[in-house]
Amino acid sequence: MQLFDWIVLIITLLFIVIYGAWKTKGSKNVEEFILGSNETPWHMVGLSVMATQASAITFLSTPGQAYHDGMGFVQFYFGLPIAMIVICLTFIPIYHKFKVFTAYEYLEKRFDLKTRSLAAILFLLQRGLGTGLTIYAPAIILSALLGWNLTYMNIVIGILVIIYTVSGGTKAVNVTQKQQMFVIMSGMFITFFLILHFLPNDMTFSNALHIAGANGKMNIVDFSTDPEEKYTFWSGITGGFFLALAYFGTDQSQVGRYLSGKSVRESQMGLIMNGLLKVPMQFFILLTGAMVFVFFQFNPVPLNFNPNNKALIEKSKFKNEYHSLEKKLDTLSEDKKVINLLYIDQLNQDYDNPILRKELVAISTKEKDLRDRAKEIIHKADKGSETNDKDYVFFHFILHYLPKGLIGLLLAVIISAAMSSTASGLNALASTTAIDIYKRNLKEPKTETHYLNATKFFTFFWGVVAILFACIGTLFENLIQLVNIVGSIFYGTVLGIFLVGFYFDFVKAKAIFYSAFISQLTIFVIYYFAIFIYPSGEEKLGYLWLNFIGAMMTIVLSSLLQLSIFKTTKIEE
Repeated sequence: MQLFDWIVLIITLLFIVIYGAWKTKGSKNVEEFILGSNETPWHMVGLSVMATQASAITFLSTPGQAYHDGMGFVQFYFGLPIAMIVICLTFIPIYHKFKVFTAYEYLEKRFDLKTRSLAAILFLLQRGLGTGLTIYAPAIILSALLGWNLTYMNIVIGILVIIYTVSGGTKAVNVTQKQQMFVIMSGMFITFFLILHFLPNDMTFSNALHIAGANGKMNIVDFSTDPEEKYTFWSGITGGFFLALAYFGTDQSQVGRYLSGKSVRESQMGLIMNGLLKVPMQFFILLTGAMVFVFFQFNPVPLNFNPNNKALIEKSKFKNEYHSLEKKLDTLSEDKKVINLLYIDQLNQDYDNPILRKELVAISTKEKDLRDRAKEIIHKADKGSETNDKDYVFFHFILHYLPKGLIGLLLAVIISAAMSSTASGLNALASTTAIDIYKRNLKEPKTETHYLNATKFFTFFWGVVAILFACIGTLFENLIQLVNIVGSIFYGTVLGIFLVGFYFDFVKAKAIFYSAFISQLTIFVIYYFAIFIYPSGEEKLGYLWLNFIGAMMTIVLSSLLQLSIFKTTKIEE
């Protein structure tokens, strides 16, 4: 990090924080703090929805996902546009009709207080953990790569977000996310074109795609029906649809974004904007990762991108064994570069040489074998070490190959994305706690000022909790998968409750409460025995299916309970 990088980083972050606090200071009541006085135009709704989901984890982990496993992760988002249409036609009109502050208010109007409280508590559990992860993810990677103290990083990111979120509530979140999305997408586009610029002079973008494809990185759609496969067309359309429906339709961090819209139409247009742009955006981020892979076909690459593992090996008795693998990788990298250059030359003559393609695949296989052996050595040095380095790939490229100033901008991108998602999370957690738990259970009504101050206090409280979660977090697997797994464990059940409320008029409060409770316990059991106890890549069920199972089980079980055990239940319970 050069002085110019620090200047760019600090100015960018301070501008966002100060602008957000100044522009939105002085909310007069709890409605203005939570809903932003319903003044948000559709394009701001769309940007806010996109920025809330596009956390730092997206920009750190997704390129690494493409580098190692290819573009197939984009299938995760295939169900999202369909979910946006369903939410626009059903969820948004109902929320506006009942004039709710939070999504869970509707559940009491439709069912009862205990169902509302159950859904709110499930949300608070998963979003509290998820918000901590949005701080922790960039902090652990920045601390590892830059040598910064992890705890201090967590605290700094958390405090920056708390300042403007407590000050301005939903307005502050919406206003700052506009600047954050501009910083984020500018940084990503500049990086993408620089990667292409750094490739060999006679290499076209089409050549780069061919090299990525020859190494299996451009396999975008997989029609496999194997439930053990994490990302397929079917899991994306089904599990991804239910996850998106639950996340955008019932998660207060998203519902709060479009409830702040000027009207039903403005909210709907904002979500349609998200549905149209989200898949291309994720495709572009994955493509950036695939281009990083192509870049490293012509440049030195480490055995493991996590610098902590390199430092660990250097202090262990296994360093000579590890150095031997590094030398083999260096030799292999030279061979790889020569063959890739030959392959490009043939492509420029309109000949896709099948022999050279096989050579490239063979070299990739050898390289993977060296990496796997390196992971075994790292485990021998420390059994508790994390050898999965997907989250470090993109940032390794940023630090070692981007010019001065741009490193600071990309750091600002990562921290801005963390701040954006964290702010939405804190605002949603505070809203749900204040409205669904605190206000609803007070025996005597209080003044608007009291509820406003309580909401600000809960924002501060959840900010501290998120920082604590971040400080005690443990990195495992790929971070973007971890966040989606946490969501998938809870979202299916919550979505099932809402779908029953919207579409199954005959199901009443007791049936939905007990079915949701049983479904959530069942999901915990399925997750533990089919996913958690197995090493990565050996799970017996792709985690996306948890969303479908949880939602369908809640719907079916509540219907059966209503038609049998609770058949004589009165209309009002």
